[in-house]
Amino acid sequence: MKGNIMDLAIAVIIGGAFGKIITALVDNILMPIIGTFTGEGFAEMSANINGVDVKYGLFIQAAVDFIIVALVLFIVIKAMNSRKKKQETAPAAPSSTDALLMEIRDALKK
Repeated sequence: MKGNIMDLAIAVIIGGAFGKIITALVDNILMPIIGTFTGEGFAEMSANINGVDVKYGLFIQAAVDFIIVALVLFIVIKAMNSRKKKQETAPAAPSSTDALLMEIRDALKK
C-alpha cells in the first residue's frame, strides 16, 4: 500500500478520536452495566496491600478499552486484506532474459 504523511496524520487524529470514543463507551456504558452484576463500580474496585491502594478496577477498564480497539482494528485490517486479494493484478510480463530464452526454446523446437 502506498501512503504519505497526510494519510498518516489523518490516521493518528482519527485513531485518537476513536480511542476517546471507546474510552467513553467503556467508562459510561459497559462498566456501569457490569458493575450492577458485581455490586460496585470498577473505578472503586481496589485492594489495600501493605497500605497501598491497588486499583485493579481501572486496569480492567483499560484492558476492555484495549480489547475493543484491537478487535475493531483486526476486523478493519482483515477486510482490507480480503479486498486486496480480490484485486489480483495481471501477471507481470516476462523479463527480457526470459523472453529471449523463450524465443530460443521455440526456435529449437522447430
